[in-house]
Amino acid sequence: MNQPTYKDLLLTQPESGICLLTVNRPNALNSLNAELIDQLLQAFVWLQKQKEVRVILITGAGKKAFIAGADISAMQEMSALEARQFSQQGMHLMHTIENCTVPVIALVNGYALGGGCELAMSCDFALASENAVFGQPEVTLGVPPGFGGSQRLIRRVGRGIATQLLLSGEQVGAQEAYRIGLCNQFYPQDELLSAGLEQARKISRNAPRAVSFAKELANKGADMDIKHGCQMETELFSLCFATSDQKEGMRAFSERRAANFTGC
Repeated sequence: MNQPTYKDLLLTQPESGICLLTVNRPNALNSLNAELIDQLLQAFVWLQKQKEVRVILITGAGKKAFIAGADISAMQEMSALEARQFSQQGMHLMHTIENCTVPVIALVNGYALGGGCELAMSCDFALASENAVFGQPEVTLGVPPGFGGSQRLIRRVGRGIATQLLLSGEQVGAQEAYRIGLCNQFYPQDELLSAGLEQARKISRNAPRAVSFAKELANKGADMDIKHGCQMETELFSLCFATSDQKEGMRAFSERRAANFTGC
């Protein structure tokens, strides 16, 4: 895999089929500016085109921050028009991650505030280190969230808790984030990457098309009524029977061996 390079991102492949994307602005607590958002967009577009990529992990460089938020110094003097364009750019990134055909896991290794919390919520799920801090503190800066935080937070934790966090700007640690559903589990910081890799291995062993369809069902079905969600499930279920992986998976089960999925 001929990997591209980016100014503020590190793209590595710790294991076959698993890519690790590291936001690399530790001196700025990995905060998001327009240039970094564009690099992330380019990286996700490229990664989706690589057939061998089964899972994407995303984390932040250093031990302090996953992504501490949007770059306030870059936002401070924006006009309303410039702010609209910045919000639209950030929204595009979050939708791109959310709709990525490859599963994406956030490894939250510190502050995930504002845009960082929004990015973590756009991933399929998040694992956190014990020092992780989540929050949407934008109101303390005179604005509401701008990258989809209000909408995804409501869907992640429910309206009551989300409204409290959005209106107060309150930040929560890893244990509380786990309790309310912002992260799936939390670990000592030096165990976070290994935990993320273990989850990625479990996913990467499965049929890629089936995994992609399961992700689509989870994302789209949450906003559908049960009837239409189940109709979509029937369609995607039946489409898998036109794949070689379905034949291989069921044959392997009958033969009591591990399946060798190819994505075909």
